Amino acid sequence: MAEWETVIGLECHVELNTRTKMFCACHNEFGAEPNTLTCPVCLGHPGSLPVPNREAITRIVKVGVALGSEIAPHSLFHRKNYFYPDMPKNYQISQYDLPVCVGGHLDVELPDGSTKRVGITRVHMEEDTGKTSHGSASGRIHEAESALIDYNRAGVPLVECVSEPDMRAPEEAAAYLRELRGLLDSLEVSDVRMEEGSLRCDANVSVRAAGTDALGVKVEIKNMNSVRSLERALTFEVDRQLAALEAGEPLVQETRHWDEDSGTTKTMRSKEEAFDYRYFPEPDIPALEPEEAWIEEIRRGLPELPRARRTRYAEELGLKAEVARVLVADRAATSLFEETVALGAEPAPSANWITQDLAGLRKEAVVADAAAEPTVGPRHIADLVALVADGTLSGAGAKRALEEAFRSGAAIADIVENRGLRQVSDAGELGAVVDRVLAENEDAAEKFRAGNESVIGFLVGQVMKASGGSANPTLAQELLRERLSR
Repeated sequence: MAEWETVIGLECHVELNTRTKMFCACHNEFGAEPNTLTCPVCLGHPGSLPVPNREAITRIVKVGVALGSEIAPHSLFHRKNYFYPDMPKNYQISQYDLPVCVGGHLDVELPDGSTKRVGITRVHMEEDTGKTSHGSASGRIHEAESALIDYNRAGVPLVECVSEPDMRAPEEAAAYLRELRGLLDSLEVSDVRMEEGSLRCDANVSVRAAGTDALGVKVEIKNMNSVRSLERALTFEVDRQLAALEAGEPLVQETRHWDEDSGTTKTMRSKEEAFDYRYFPEPDIPALEPEEAWIEEIRRGLPELPRARRTRYAEELGLKAEVARVLVADRAATSLFEETVALGAEPAPSANWITQDLAGLRKEAVVADAAAEPTVGPRHIADLVALVADGTLSGAGAKRALEEAFRSGAAIADIVENRGLRQVSDAGELGAVVDRVLAENEDAAEKFRAGNESVIGFLVGQVMKASGGSANPTLAQELLRERLSR
């Protein structure tokens, strides 16, 4: 491996969450009945004329500004010509040599804690294609006897972010995709749900002799619908190419399909070149020439971006780097955290409740296919943090209160009173429980008196159990030690 270097670039396709499609008034909606969100424009009927969606253009400019791209003073739509059933007019309105956004970069935090700057080649606008479902077990065309086509997605505004070939390992590519997804989510330009296809990623990968500048034979990989799939696909493909080169076998430029089940890439077709698509300017859409004042207005309206937010959380609020990373990766969690802290709650415990316990409850609800409505709000978290801090609630009691709030949405104070979760911190009341536990666990008490300090943890646990989780564990240990030392 030391003799070879991997070169990776990513092409990420982002469906914008505008209310309507790119060139017509059809609703942009995922999951509708097939072929119910169509019109003569997105179906390419003769005589129909496309009209660009202003909000979609605003959103691609927002993406470009966030990536540090140059917003072109003059950009054009082109027709990308190809015959395939998922594009009913036999061409796709896209951009070729004059995209909206040129250049830029994305700073990526790598697994080892270092930061890598990945260059952005271009960010351009196009329309999405329809969705074809092939009638075969694998879903691939060469094994299918029939196909079903849904044109609801045809014409949905699509932004393509093309990176420079700056990544040198599958782990770097995965980190780049996570960072880009977080940035797009923070901009609220897309819901970036890879499982629904609103964020899709193609990877270009090659290997070359270490220390050389010339690129190797490039292979494009498609059909990766998660960050994990991207990393697995690249790992397999790099190993495949290295094995071929070391065996003296030639590599060919091609497009390959990632098979999730087998964990392998398979040949789809030879790689197309730009001239294969016979690009020419779209005659029905004039050039885009955004005013500088409009671009500056968009720039001023940008939210705090993920990298800056993570840094602020760590430096100003004292969050651990990993907690900040998990928190910022989820826009809903970030919003909940900000509102909780605004209520006066301590940042660190608030972040822990949101990223650990609450996230776990939501995950369990999704796995159980149960409704996971956001019943827990900032007031719930702020009250939990305060009640644990002042000793009213134990950690165990707080968890039970959060679980109840997640199910019912009831206020934390009401749950504590109704469920009897208030922590017992009265020495007299708790002392009776401690005496009972010691009487029931004489062997453990003798072991402690004989010098086995570790037994104290077991005894505290028994006190917590006997009190239904309401005992103050610190006071329980003090009372245990006091009685055992007699």
